[in-house]
Amino acid sequence: MKGTRLRGLSVLALLAALLGPVPSAAGSAPPPRHDVVTWATSAFRLGTGVPDRAYRLVVHTSAGGDRMRVRLSNAFGDRPLTFDSVYAGLQREGAALVPGSNRRLTFDGRTSVTIPPGGLVLSDPLPGRVSAGADLVVSLHSPDAGGPATGHRLAMQTSYLTQGDHTADESAAPWTRTVTSWFYLDAVTVRTPARTGAVVALGDSITDGWESTTDLNRRWPDYLARRLQHSLATTVRGVANAGISANKVLADGASPSALNRLDRDVLSHPGVRTVLLFEGVNDLKAHTGVTAEDLIDGYRELTARVHAAGHCVVAATIAPFKGWSEWDPEAEAVRQEVNAFIRTGGLFDAVADFDRAVRSPDDPESIRPAYDNGDHLHFTDEGMRAMADTVRLKDLECASGPGS
Repeated sequence: MKGTRLRGLSVLALLAALLGPVPSAAGSAPPPRHDVVTWATSAFRLGTGVPDRAYRLVVHTSAGGDRMRVRLSNAFGDRPLTFDSVYAGLQREGAALVPGSNRRLTFDGRTSVTIPPGGLVLSDPLPGRVSAGADLVVSLHSPDAGGPATGHRLAMQTSYLTQGDHTADESAAPWTRTVTSWFYLDAVTVRTPARTGAVVALGDSITDGWESTTDLNRRWPDYLARRLQHSLATTVRGVANAGISANKVLADGASPSALNRLDRDVLSHPGVRTVLLFEGVNDLKAHTGVTAEDLIDGYRELTARVHAAGHCVVAATIAPFKGWSEWDPEAEAVRQEVNAFIRTGGLFDAVADFDRAVRSPDDPESIRPAYDNGDHLHFTDEGMRAMADTVRLKDLECASGPGS
C-alpha cells in the first residue's frame, strides 16, 4: 500500500487505509493479516520547530510483525511541514545503529513528504520484520520546520539531534546532542496475523512513566507489554502508551483533555481491542471543583465513544496521593466515591484495581512506601510493575465485544 496522507481525524478513513483489502475467501488465500500499533505516544505542542534539524528518535516496540509503517504528526503545527529524509533502523548503542539496519522510508513512493497543519501522514510499508521488544530508531530531517512543533515531552528515553541531514548515517558521530522528548513521530505499526490485537493505555503522567528509570522501559504499560508477549490468556500483543503529563479527563490544559484527544490518540490506531483507562487524579486534586458525578459523567461519555468504535474499556481505579501538595480530605472523598463507582458501577467491561495494588496497608490513603518515588503521587519502577501485574490479561481480549 502506498503512503497515506491524512488531514483531520477521520478514524474510519485511517483504519480503512491501514487494514487494506479483505483477503479472498478462496481456499488458496493466505491467512488474513492486518496492521497493529506496536508503539505510540500522545502528541501536543512542544516548543518551536527548528529548520534543517534532524532527530534520531529511539522507541521500543511491543508487538512484532512485518511491513512496518511510521506515522508522523503535524497535529499542532500552524503551517505545512516538510520531511525530506526519513529512515528507520535498529539501535546498537546510543545514537549508533546496527550496521546495515538503517533503511529509507518513503511516502507514496517519494522520499519527501509535506504534512498540512493539523495533519498526519503514514509511511509506505517497509519490507522485513520488526521483532517484539526491539529498540527501533526513526531518524527524520525537516528543512523548513518552524512555528509550533508537535511532539511528546516526557519520553523517559534518550534520543538525539543534530543540524543538517544525517539521517542515513549509522554512526553516532554527527549526533552530538541528546534530548528526552520525541518530536513529530507519534506511532509505529506492523502487519500481523488478524488474530493479534492491541491495547491503548489512556492516562496522565503516571501512565507516561514519570519517575520510572529513563532508557529502561519501565513505565507500567511497558511491564504490561512484556507480560503480554508470553501470555496464553489473550492474543493482544500491541501496547500503545497514550499518557500525557498533567492530562485531565474533562478539561484542556497544556494538552487536550482525554475526551478531546480520544479520536487521534486512541481510536485512530489499528488493531485496537481495548482501552485501559487510568485517568482522573488531575481532575480532582487541584481544587478545580470537579465532583465525583462530573468525573463519572466524563467516564460515561468516553466509554460510550470507545464502545461505539467497537472496543472494550478496562478502567483502573485512581491511585492514592496523600502527601502530595494538592491532597486534602475533600479530594480524597471524591477519589473514594469515584473508585467505588469504577469497581461496582457496571459501566466498564472490566476493572483493574490499581488503588488496591499500590496503597499502603498502614494508610490506605497513601502509596505503599516501596512504590512511592518520594512525591507521594508518582511511582518507582516497582510500583509501575505492581500496577501492570494487576491487569488480568484475558480482560484485554474483548472476546465478547464491548459492553458485554
